[in-house]
Amino acid sequence: MNLPKSLNKRSVYLERVKPFIGKGLIKVFSGQRRVGKSYLLFQIIQFLQESDPDVPIIYINKEDLEFSWIKNAQDLHGYVKNKKVSGKLNYVFVDEIQDIEGFGDALRSLLLDEELDIYCTGSNANMLSGDISGHLSGRYIEIIVYSLSYVEFLDFHTLEDNGDALEKYLKYGGLPYLKHLELKDAIVFEYLKSVYNTIVYRDVINRYAVRNPGFLEQLVLFLASNTGSLFSAKKISDFLKAQKINMAHNLVQAYTEYLTNAFLVHKVSRYDVIGKRLFEIGDKFYFENLGIRHGIWGYRLEDKGKILENVVYNHLLFKGYEVKIGTLGNEEIDFVCLSAGETAYFQVALSIHEPKTLEREIGNLQKIPDNYEKTVITLDKFEGNSVEGIKMMDLRSFLKS
Repeated sequence: MNLPKSLNKRSVYLERVKPFIGKGLIKVFSGQRRVGKSYLLFQIIQFLQESDPDVPIIYINKEDLEFSWIKNAQDLHGYVKNKKVSGKLNYVFVDEIQDIEGFGDALRSLLLDEELDIYCTGSNANMLSGDISGHLSGRYIEIIVYSLSYVEFLDFHTLEDNGDALEKYLKYGGLPYLKHLELKDAIVFEYLKSVYNTIVYRDVINRYAVRNPGFLEQLVLFLASNTGSLFSAKKISDFLKAQKINMAHNLVQAYTEYLTNAFLVHKVSRYDVIGKRLFEIGDKFYFENLGIRHGIWGYRLEDKGKILENVVYNHLLFKGYEVKIGTLGNEEIDFVCLSAGETAYFQVALSIHEPKTLEREIGNLQKIPDNYEKTVITLDKFEGNSVEGIKMMDLRSFLKS
């Protein structure tokens, strides 16, 4: 196969998958459409071919008409077996595997062949909880692919790290294809709207046979308007009733789940810092890609705090944290981050120049009865500062960490 001529490497993902190359586990790359999952497969293929130019590669892209005839598990299984080179380890790559009916059955069977090392991508989170995990529990690993981090954005666009570059990142987001476009509002947002339409219609409306697409789009706009605000299905149902739109809150719940499964938004649960338990109600939603949010809602000055909170949340995911919203009595901790038995706490504020703001953000963190790392992230520019052990960090420094 011919690899793309231009291939920006995303080293963090290659390093995550390297320990599992050649092992008897299926490697699943999941994430929103257009975040670059296909190019990560190309990156792995390039890595393999650098060691052995003749390594057997079997590649299937379900968005390519050449492979449109592969519709079900039997088709997939037969194609791979027919292409396999016996006596060697063959590397199998299947792009957008969720478009193949019953693909889990094919993967389970192919995994029995020790001469196959399997990699696949998918744009629906539910495929792991439903289609794969039941058949392949303990025999696959998932690597979630996110939009470009700030450092990756600088690399893709060959930009210097400065305030102007940060502003572009906050406005346009980190979809990799933007490197081929002029970074102007009319051009970028036209592209981002097309990506949004693809996600909504292919990964939500068509997949789940949504009967009220107009309401679904209104729901997305509601989430864009209320990014980072406490959300409940009943709250939006009541909001719609006030506008004479009758939509049961259980249907609202289902639609938000569809949007989450398509990786358009992330749902974040609330976590009791003292009781170490999750609350069943009162989630928050953040957009996987801020550029898409702005493309459908607008890039508004009054949303600056929401944008800052969203970009911090996204970077915490990129860093590998499991992220929750913290509650401490009546107080809120913006983000409680869990990783490998460690915990870290983050507060986010546009500025802490005002004494009352500083006191509030610091005060909430000071009430947490443990010695884990605590950080306040702000747009204020300063270096090497801390208050009673609580780190102060400006946004650009945080996004480069």
